[in-house]
Amino acid sequence: MQLVDALRVEWKSMWHEQFNDKIRAEGVSVADYERLKISRGTVLHATRSCETPEFKDILKENLVDNPDRYTQPNNVEGGWKKFIKSNIAPGTFKTKPAIGCSVVSKPRGNQPKKGGRGWLHVS
Repeated sequence: MQLVDALRVEWKSMWHEQFNDKIRAEGVSVADYERLKISRGTVLHATRSCETPEFKDILKENLVDNPDRYTQPNNVEGGWKKFIKSNIAPGTFKTKPAIGCSVVSKPRGNQPKKGGRGWLHVS
């Protein structure tokens, strides 16, 4: 647990201290991070195809048991809300009408224009 906390502190400082190169549109590491195995000048994130380092991979390299426990779910797959819906409490997030509340029916169609009265309809 202490190893994971130390790695997490170094991970956050790496992303906080990165140099944003506006010409190349890249985020570059400023210092050497020995525990993360990232050297100075490594491209952390870029607009082009670039492999960004992931915290889960670093935990696997440091032989941490069950690294999924220390990382958040992937945003592409739905993030925390989808994880909770599918794994922790399936079926509890369905919307149900409140007891004792009646649904007000709205009139359908367009509003009648001038109620049918006008110079054309005068008899």
